[in-house]
Amino acid sequence: MPHNIGLEDPVFLLGPPYHQLARIDIDDTPQVLEGGWVMAWHLGSPGWQRAAPAVAGRPAGVPLAIILPDGEDRLSVLRVLRAIEQSRPQAVMPYHEAPTAREIASVIRREPSCLASSVADYLVWRGIPLDAITRSIIRRTVQLSSQVRTIGALAKNLYISRRALGRKLLSSELPVASHWLHISRILRATITLQNSEASLFRVAVSLGYSDGFSLSNQMYRLCGIRPMEARERLGWEWVFETWLAREVTAGSIGAPIASGRPSIASFSRKTRVEASVAGAP
Repeated sequence: MPHNIGLEDPVFLLGPPYHQLARIDIDDTPQVLEGGWVMAWHLGSPGWQRAAPAVAGRPAGVPLAIILPDGEDRLSVLRVLRAIEQSRPQAVMPYHEAPTAREIASVIRREPSCLASSVADYLVWRGIPLDAITRSIIRRTVQLSSQVRTIGALAKNLYISRRALGRKLLSSELPVASHWLHISRILRATITLQNSEASLFRVAVSLGYSDGFSLSNQMYRLCGIRPMEARERLGWEWVFETWLAREVTAGSIGAPIASGRPSIASFSRKTRVEASVAGAP
């Protein structure tokens, strides 16, 4: 893989261990095989528009960093805003002629300004239809996950009965409220682990878990990953996407409504199965 990325490269990938950037063929679907990969789109590149389909069609679970064009570039503000709106980046960086792996990794691990809005926006971008009420329920559940621990407390804060809350999510072919509350706490744990050197025990207790084992076990049960992996592989979207894929498999999310975009979870699952077969006696 090349170390130097310049203006001639409109889009590139960054993956664990985040030491170097990799060019990709924008005419081919990037084969991202594991969670924690990042895509970057350089709007200062002469070929940035040609890369738009590859960026827009990236697999679910791959966060995007956009590098803005030079202030003297003639690219209109409206076109920049449209590119941002259509691609749903997790981070927007100021102009860099040759961005580094470290700079991109730094902005991707950063905590979202509003995790609740980011999760709701991700679901819409993911192709999962949400009406206004359902979107509000999910957004508020993520928001309240830092304070409430039970469905009773959640329903009370949402000003809705537990039964009505369950019916609304079920009719939308989405997981029950307790699952949303659990994954929201896991996402908060993931973000905290990536942005601090605190011990697993300290992170777990700060989020209401009794100890690090409880957090680790719940993360594995929901997503099939452990806290060390969540800390080392940057971004929260791949963790969320892994959970969504498991909910689809369990039948908690209607498969048709989750099939609008290729998923990082599908690539990861296929890779692990192939590795198991290859290693079998």
